[in-house]
Amino acid sequence: MEFFAKDGVVLLAVALVAGWWIARRAASPRGVTIAVWGAIAALIALVIAQPISSAVNEKRPFVAIPTALTLIHHASDAGFPSDHATASGAVAAALVFVSWRLGIVAWLLALIIAFSRVYVGVHYPQDVVAGLALGAAVACLGVWLLVPLLTRITDWLQGTPLRPLVTSAPRPANP
Repeated sequence: MEFFAKDGVVLLAVALVAGWWIARRAASPRGVTIAVWGAIAALIALVIAQPISSAVNEKRPFVAIPTALTLIHHASDAGFPSDHATASGAVAAALVFVSWRLGIVAWLLALIIAFSRVYVGVHYPQDVVAGLALGAAVACLGVWLLVPLLTRITDWLQGTPLRPLVTSAPRPANP
């Protein structure tokens, strides 16, 4: 649990790379765009979470209950919503749109990360639930609103020297 609480998000970063790779190999500009969007959505969701955290200013369990057992060291800053869960929810939600199988794996990882943050004593359950929901909402909203525009950029990149980043399909022959 300590590994997932501290470093589990690294596994979700690997899942994002896997999503990009799967979409690139399938020559899916939309899939590549969504995989990249997953990382951007995580960052945007974290930016949105910061003022919420400051406004709510919820004490972490080990601060509110000094005798509580914590399995990892953590700063005593505000804990609602969980940053780890927020980023995890965004990545997992985005990856569902790339590959449902990879999305399921990502959601399992996100849930384990969220649970582990409660298990090690640095969050309350509502902190991680709110974080997962916030991250997923940002990712899904972006897939609906931004991905169509961003996919046009990905399509355009196929005609540039950056083509190998967005597709593994051979370049079409010029007539």
